[in-house]
Parts: sequence; C-alpha cells; structure tokens
Amino acid sequence: MRFPQDFVWGAATASFQVEGATTADGRGTSIWDTFCATPGKVENGDTGDPACDHYNRYRDDVALMRELGIGAYRFSVAWPRIQPDGRGKPLRAGLDFYDRLVDCLLEAGIEPWPTLYHWDLPQALEDEGGWPNRDTAKRFGDYAEIVYTRLGDRITNWNTLNEPWCAAFLGYASGVHAPGRREPAAALAAAHHLMLGHGLAAAAIRDLGSRSGRTPLVGIVHNQTTVRPYTDSEADVDAARRIDALRNRIFTEPLVKGRYPEDLLTDVAAITDYGFVEDGDLETISAPLDMMGVNFYNPSWVSGSRENGGSDRLPPDEYSPSVGSQHVVEVDPGLPVTAMGWPIDATGLYDTLTRLANDYPGLTLYVTENGAAFDDKLVDGAVHDTDRIAYLDAHLRAAHAAMEAGVPLKGYFAWSLMDNFEWALGYGKRFGIVHVDYESQVRTVKDSGRWYSRVVRDGGIIGQR
Repeated sequence: MRFPQDFVWGAATASFQVEGATTADGRGTSIWDTFCATPGKVENGDTGDPACDHYNRYRDDVALMRELGIGAYRFSVAWPRIQPDGRGKPLRAGLDFYDRLVDCLLEAGIEPWPTLYHWDLPQALEDEGGWPNRDTAKRFGDYAEIVYTRLGDRITNWNTLNEPWCAAFLGYASGVHAPGRREPAAALAAAHHLMLGHGLAAAAIRDLGSRSGRTPLVGIVHNQTTVRPYTDSEADVDAARRIDALRNRIFTEPLVKGRYPEDLLTDVAAITDYGFVEDGDLETISAPLDMMGVNFYNPSWVSGSRENGGSDRLPPDEYSPSVGSQHVVEVDPGLPVTAMGWPIDATGLYDTLTRLANDYPGLTLYVTENGAAFDDKLVDGAVHDTDRIAYLDAHLRAAHAAMEAGVPLKGYFAWSLMDNFEWALGYGKRFGIVHVDYESQVRTVKDSGRWYSRVVRDGGIIGQR
C-alpha cells in the first residue's frame, strides 16, 4: 500500500506542550500558564514546565527526527515568546529561537511546517477580553506579519490556527481548557474572531510573500470529525446535525463558502444574533485556502436523549461545549477505546476526508494530527506499544483508501513526535511515538516510532505490521 512519492510524511508537536522554559528569555505569560497555576484546573497540578524541554533540546530532537526519516516537522510558534503582551515590538530572543529551529530543520533535510497559534494566547490579551474581543483578531494579524517577516524566506507551508473549535468552545463555553470561561455567547464570538484572525494573518503572509517574490502556501488546521446519530430516531438525527454544524460547518462554511450555516444560526439564535460579524469579515475569512489540515482522532456518536446515557468527556447542560444544543449527549458506541476513552474507528477518518473532498471540491488536504494515547510502559529500555501501531496502521489505510476514492490528500503528520503535556490532563496521557522520561528528559523511540520510520522510508505500508 504505497503513497505517492511526493507525499509528505511528518510528525507534529505544539509549543506549550513540548517547549518548557516558560519564563526563559523574556517570554510572556500565556493563558495556559495562568490556567495551570489555578488550583484544580490541571490534573496533578502539572504545568508547562519542564514539558519536553524542547526549547533547550531542539537540536537533539531534530537529530532524532532525522534518524527516523521524518520529512516534515509541524510545530507551533508561541505567541508570548514573540510578543510577551500580544502587541508591540517583537522580542528578539523569541524570534531567534524559531530562527535556530528552522535552520536546524533545514540542515537536517526536514521541512518546517509552523502553526502560528496552538492555544497559548498572551494573558495580556485575555485580560482585555481574549478571543471574544474583536481586537485580538487584529493583534493576531500583526503577530503573523512579524513571524513571517523573520522566517518567511525559508518556509513555504504555513498554518494560521490549530483547532479553533477547542480554543473557542473548550476555552470559553465548557471551560475545561484555558482560559476556563463558561460563557456561551462569548464562545460563539471567539469562534468568529478566530476565523477573522485567520483571514487577517493569511492576508498578511500572502502580501509579504508577494512583495518579496515568494509564494507562501497558507492553510488552517481544523479538528473536523464525523458525527453520527446513535440511533435513527428523529431526536438523534437532529442531534448529529446540530453537533455537525457546531463542530464542523461553523468553520468550513465561512472558510470556503463565505457564510455561516443557516441551521447553526437558528440553533443559537437564543444566545446571539451574530452581531459581532461586521461587513467584510466573511470576505476576509473566505480568501482561498491553499490547504486545510485535518486533525482526526475518533468519530463521535451523539443522541438527543439523555436516556441513551452520555460520556463523562462532555460536561452536562450549561457547561457543555455544545452551545445552543446542551441537551445533546455523546454516547459510548461500545468500541475499543484509547487511554483517553476515545473510541477507535478508522472509518471515521475515511468519512471525514471524503466528505470534505465532496463538499469542497479542489481543497487540498493534509492529515495534520492523528494518533492515540495508550498506557505505555518503559521496560528494559523499550516500549512495545502494539495498540498504537494498530491504530496508526488502520488510519493510514483509511487515508490511503480515501485517496483511492479521489481525495486530494497530500500528507500525514503523526501526533505526536513525543510524549508531552496533554493540556488539562497534565503528563498522565502519552501520545508520542517517542517516550519521554520527564525527570531525566531521556528520549526512547517506541516500537510505533520504529514502525512509522519504516512506513516513511518505504513510502507506505509494505507487508504485515
């Protein structure tokens, strides 16, 4: 099962999850620093230090990627390292770090794929209202211009945002992510302003690239998923439609078609009239995408009836991220699960990719995150993570099948390169294909890492896993 020769094989991380060094060289405070410092918000009181100490150990990590044969590294830039307060003159030390990282990657023959925002908003901007505040989108455009000006001469592929659904609805509706607010109307405003920030950042990057004779490719990373009704009852079918609108189409429709779904606007009419959308916003948001990144972990089964149970993963009622549809519950389909409790079903990736290709013809796609957490054990210097190998194998086969069905999928990034800080779950969940001992910072390639390395070098899955 081979992939095209120019298929991009990568691995991904995020700044707050791996860098550590949260007070080094003038870095400002992010909303995740504040969230971690708030008792009860993160399991075990874990924080973003030391994480994987990638800020100091990036050369070793790049050498490890080269050893594994990984061709592209998707990382994120920490906004507080560049502008500690989210505005004004950039911090030279922060830009210097990413400058060194990019040069190191290129020297190793690894293509850098930066994401400008992976949830670590400068706390100073949150103090002024955060993403529900329109000004944050403007500040994000300025920040993008700063980063591209410094790094754009060596980087082609840029992503603006990572998973705006999480930033908006886990951060401002359910409150289980930073900044921990539970304000449904603010969450919808945040979702729009994140999209506006994407549009402003994309415009800045393209303008700077054009003026310097370069053609940067700009995209956005979205945790698009397949939402399935638990039964064929009217209530469950409507529940799936509602969550699909709030999870998927609230982002893809304005991005590609320059409009919000009418059914979404109806569902949330009692919460907001969408008055935060100003003239010209949707034109800015819907400038043509060069690519869309798809982060996929599992499909979801939902029900409009609490009689069908519900998952502990979603807070009930008023603390649900399902703004306007708080009655909807996520239901356990009875499948094997990862350590996160997420059901394992690779057909969801096939369905997600083929749907995007059918709904938005011509949109170039990348799987920018795909992976699984399991209860890995380091025994005698090895991690025999056969469950993760099976998960990655099944999802790569689903991706290949989608390509055979005509999906313009151009690359795949395993999540994650290495174990790291898993947000509100702290260091208790491990997604990496490389094991990290957080005390010694020793890296150990897991069996899945060696399996993925063979896939990359073979250009596909050859023989049995």
